[in-house]
Amino acid sequence: MASSPYRAMVSSDWNECLAPCGPFDAITHAFPELTAELKEIFTAYTANRIPLSRATRKILALLPAPLTVAQMDTYLDDAFQTYTGVDALIRWCRKNSVLFMINTTGMMGYFQRARVKRLLPALDAVSAHPMLRFASVPGVEISFHDLYEIEDKPKNTQKVMERFHLPASRLFILGDSGGDGPHFAWGAARGAHLVGCMTKPSLKAYCRKHHIRLNLDFGLSPPPGEPRDPQSEMGFDYMELATYMDQHI
Repeated sequence: MASSPYRAMVSSDWNECLAPCGPFDAITHAFPELTAELKEIFTAYTANRIPLSRATRKILALLPAPLTVAQMDTYLDDAFQTYTGVDALIRWCRKNSVLFMINTTGMMGYFQRARVKRLLPALDAVSAHPMLRFASVPGVEISFHDLYEIEDKPKNTQKVMERFHLPASRLFILGDSGGDGPHFAWGAARGAHLVGCMTKPSLKAYCRKHHIRLNLDFGLSPPPGEPRDPQSEMGFDYMELATYMDQHI
């Protein structure tokens, strides 16, 4: 195998996995009247009831106008937040030659502007939905990969793995909901490390159905029917994952 500048790789979901926000919170911040409809759409595709492409069409049909850079920046200024230790974990990965890829059904424009505003540390790669994409900004370089369906998560992970000649045995996949199920199934078949973060009942149900075993269940996992507890979720330090990764590379 060719040499690689990295010794391992992380491919992680973002919404309710590394950050307590939802993928469409920027939209509801600008258009609060859409909150109920967007929540219903989000729940439907993360529970694998509808494909992401159908969810996207529903969202675009609801929008009175495309989200602007100013609206996204206002949302980020008002509400950007990650779970405890996420920023430190991403920085630890870069310092320790671990490629960090965000792989999410969230909007590409969110990550573009978060990097411009220095709310996120430098990222190696982002796989996200291009339904919202802004013009690139000189000096803020990220390797972006388009994600149109949930099944694109493993495809984009594989592209980055192959580019940097990384084996699946040194891949850590992080996810929280049933929408991460296909990514976990792909990783399980290849010997990747599977980490549930704030693991939802939908991901646990997917894993039971497909006989997938999590290597680590990190954070708060609410029982079926119980709401999330964001305040308690903040009590978990994601830098604990750095220790786990270091032990399994």
